[in-house]
Amino acid sequence: MRTSLTILLMLALAGACAAFDLGNQRPDKPQVAYPQNVPDADRQGGDTILDAVPIGIPGASTGTTAGYTDDYDEVCPYDSMSPDVVYSISPAADVFVVIDMLGSTYDTKIYIYDETMQLIACNDDYYPDYVSKLEDVALTGGVLYYLVIDGYGGGFGDYAVTITEYVPCVLDCPAGASLEGEPPLADGYLDAHNGGCNSPEFGNPFGTIVDWWFCGVSGWYISPDGSQSRDTDWYELIVPVTGTIEIWGDAEFETYLFELGPHDCGSVSVLQNVIIGSCSENGMVISGPPGSTVWFWVGPTTFDGTGEYDYVLQFFWPDLPTEAHSWSSVKGLFD
Repeated sequence: MRTSLTILLMLALAGACAAFDLGNQRPDKPQVAYPQNVPDADRQGGDTILDAVPIGIPGASTGTTAGYTDDYDEVCPYDSMSPDVVYSISPAADVFVVIDMLGSTYDTKIYIYDETMQLIACNDDYYPDYVSKLEDVALTGGVLYYLVIDGYGGGFGDYAVTITEYVPCVLDCPAGASLEGEPPLADGYLDAHNGGCNSPEFGNPFGTIVDWWFCGVSGWYISPDGSQSRDTDWYELIVPVTGTIEIWGDAEFETYLFELGPHDCGSVSVLQNVIIGSCSENGMVISGPPGSTVWFWVGPTTFDGTGEYDYVLQFFWPDLPTEAHSWSSVKGLFD
């Protein structure tokens, strides 16, 4: 359940059927009734760690959990009684990996054990359709690991899994940029700093951005009530005399940029959106009457993650063209 500290805003993108959650705490998942899973006596291996299917780095596989048994479970943050299958991973050297379930057709959950059955990493929901992904998982060379592909709420079905080496994204803040100045996102954090409509107990604080370059920090933390939370940054921008604001940015993890309206926490919705990061720039153009105020939102695309990460934004305020630029060409204008 959400606490009074946050609001859940499931909002339709204007002119489209996509929906976005502006809240800073993970929403409750809907309960879905699945048909009974009947174990298949003719299935091939992978039911337990004893017959785990080897998969490489990089590697990919497809399959189904239908017909398998429920041998394992981890709470991250939901438990389940879903059937599961098991892969084994044996890296030759120390490596960081991404394990992606994109393309799976049911509500997945994945987790990794080491050879002593110690939990290494777990993810239930990464994508909006509740499909899982693990990023930046550290594996030690010569150690045997077990990847369990599971589900939520008794769910099962067809899955797709890819394993690739993780390449971290590291951004530098340009010299002279203005800084967000948010306190560290330690567990137990109360977001009194530009939490906007997610921080009504602090007066719905908004940040302001008026410079060309801006560097912010976002990420994840555990709220005082024990719930998994993400940092959402709410800003007010003033439309310049040209009537347009062009914004380009990048982030160390996938991050939403939203233009919001109307300026009412009870009815605010997403007017337009783009995703920046990781190390992948993107931009948007916001139009309005000169001197008017724009609500602008920055935050992670997922509720699952740990720690902090950086994002960098570039603003075109006056008398600059609004056609799209590459990140390199934008930065080059101000070298």
